Amino acid sequence: MLYNRKLIGWSMSENLSTEQTIIPAWNMARESNKITESLVFHSAPIAIGRGSQYASHIFTNIIKSYKGTITQSMSRKGNCWDNAVAESFFKTLKSELIYHQEYKTIEQAKLAVFEYIEIWYNRKRLHSSLGYKTPVEVETEFNKLKNVA
Repeated sequence: MLYNRKLIGWSMSENLSTEQTIIPAWNMARESNKITESLVFHSAPIAIGRGSQYASHIFTNIIKSYKGTITQSMSRKGNCWDNAVAESFFKTLKSELIYHQEYKTIEQAKLAVFEYIEIWYNRKRLHSSLGYKTPVEVETEFNKLKNVA
């Protein structure tokens, strides 16, 4: 989610097929976050060649099935500002985790990324863009304000 920088869906696989990457990440995000109002889904395809998986018929049909509730936004070629938040996350993931580990199996890599995201990044890592709060803290504050209004 952009407002709190919380990672809500991700997937890792040995290939870049839509079925093994994008759809599992989408399902994870959707299952943990009910879609209750209109939203913009901005696909930020890092290192995936402009995101052909996000533009696939399989995935665009999933988005269309929400009948106008979700608007899909994709970056134009060469427009790095559209993906700045995602680019920043991947730089952080690589510099804080990936470059400091050696993974013998994909399962080891998946577990390390899961722990980084769920235990560290979302719950403990302070973000300067969030006033040195965690994504979970910002989400909690937002939900309290929303419930008061």
